[in-house]
Amino acid sequence: MSLVEQAIAKLRRAEGQGLLEPKDLSRPVGNLPAGHDANEAKRLTIDLQALRAEGYLPDEAVERKFAEQYRQIKRPLIQTALTGRSGGGAPDPRIIMVTSALPGDGKTFTSINLALSIARERDFSVLLIDADAPKPQISHIFGLREERGLLDALGDDGLPIESLILPTNVPGLSILPAGTPAENAAELLNSNRMRQTLKTLCGQSSRRIVLLDSPPLLLTAEGRILLGLAGQTVLVVRAGQTPKHAVQDAIAMIGAPQVGGLVLNEVPASPADHYYGYGTYGSYGDEPAAKP
Repeated sequence: MSLVEQAIAKLRRAEGQGLLEPKDLSRPVGNLPAGHDANEAKRLTIDLQALRAEGYLPDEAVERKFAEQYRQIKRPLIQTALTGRSGGGAPDPRIIMVTSALPGDGKTFTSINLALSIARERDFSVLLIDADAPKPQISHIFGLREERGLLDALGDDGLPIESLILPTNVPGLSILPAGTPAENAAELLNSNRMRQTLKTLCGQSSRRIVLLDSPPLLLTAEGRILLGLAGQTVLVVRAGQTPKHAVQDAIAMIGAPQVGGLVLNEVPASPADHYYGYGTYGSYGDEPAAKP
């Protein structure tokens, strides 16, 4: 079992014991300065040790090997972001969507670790966007459920998206929360405003990678909408658990130019392999996640 798989197994055990759900917002792994408001510069302090304790980062003893595995995952994504073309209306290859066929596949775990790995690049920065409107786990994990974010900007043409982005104490990493829940979230994500927002975010810097933590493809309209906006898509799958037909259906939705890779979990893998990840059936949204 690879180090990525071991870390995910640890996270899933914690979930099964009720240690991670529901997330206690009074104990976030990210903290904003007291008394902040929308008009002052905000900086999110990420507690990496708290992330590690919650199971979202590997143990320190294996951190170095774990980081090497994520380097292998990110390398082709960055290469495509550098050399890919977004002309003719095609989505910008710097917009990378992390998704799954079904809930529980570990896409949020993958999004966090992939974002941290890309942030280590000298020549790139990464913006991690919580685009999972039905179940905004990134916002939960970093204590940002009360912060305005993506959905607020999409619903208000006068609200600059950059004003909602939170720089962090991790060099090269910033986060955009999901924002205020909206009944018409799918319509907001499918709007011209969303397309212009992504164009604006990419236009701020040619060296910015935009990473979307997305809902599952097969259970949500939001996931399928975002698929049409991403230049690259990373599909996270749990080997031996996610039904074969579900994986096939999800892959069929992804256009060939968008394929960014498959993150496959619970298979024997050496550090040289290019398959990592995790998955399970269940409902999706405000209700508690199914226990593994």
